[in-house]
Amino acid sequence: MMKHDTPEPHLPLRKPSWLKIKVPKGKRFVEVKEVVTSNNLHTICQSGLCPNKAECWEAGTATFMILGDTCTRSCRFCATQTGRPLPPDPDEPVAIARAIQTMALKHAVVTSVDRDDLPDRGAAHWAETIRNIRLVNPETTLEVLIPDFDGNPGWIRLITDQKPDVVSHNLETVERLTPQVRSKANYLTSLNVIRLIAAEGCRTKSGIMLGLGETEEEILLTMDHLLEAGCTIITMGQYLQPSTGHLPVVKYYHPDEFEKYAGIARSKGFRFAESAPLVRSSYHAEKHVRD
Repeated sequence: MMKHDTPEPHLPLRKPSWLKIKVPKGKRFVEVKEVVTSNNLHTICQSGLCPNKAECWEAGTATFMILGDTCTRSCRFCATQTGRPLPPDPDEPVAIARAIQTMALKHAVVTSVDRDDLPDRGAAHWAETIRNIRLVNPETTLEVLIPDFDGNPGWIRLITDQKPDVVSHNLETVERLTPQVRSKANYLTSLNVIRLIAAEGCRTKSGIMLGLGETEEEILLTMDHLLEAGCTIITMGQYLQPSTGHLPVVKYYHPDEFEKYAGIARSKGFRFAESAPLVRSSYHAEKHVRD
């Protein structure tokens, strides 16, 4: 009987030194945590295991996550828990607005889980949240990072009609890798969401992760697709594997490579390009409302 060699098991890549994450500390960090906890709020900083949580919370800001902390989708890159969510909290829009007021935020960012279980995918709750934020915090600029709402123009307009300063929707990865990275979302649907946002006159933003196996040609093509759809702000950051059950990291990009892609993005015509290993969707988001 012929003997076959046993393939070596896949070994995870060693995390480079430039991906060291700051340990939370400081009075402001504790204050932000208290506001979030006491109001029974959720943040993507916690649910998404964001590497910038310490930096952002110490600066007195956080990215609020509405419609609960349980997503109906199970994307293979995301740390947010999946399952059957509870019904939306009707008091949440007011609670978010009051938290922003308590924190005295000059700029706020709000995102949400996907709610495929709801008839409108949560669009009306989104609109109510934005209305309350505007009512209580008229001087605060606002960015919203929205799901795809299945590409439904009417549901997306519920958001854009509230005129947030920036409306963001992430492609997450290049077209070829989308089916294995995102559980339900479609690359072309997401591009059309961005196109619809831009058509409503809103400043548009999108982000992608690097390190999932994409090629440079695909990165540049994705930039072109976003620009063609009307996107003016792009973020690029290193994909970090949340657990052994998620997709492995194929490559760790050096900071110089991220800087190169930032330069390319700006030369192609993006108004803002945030590109560095620890960049995430809302990183330095306050800069993106400037002309």
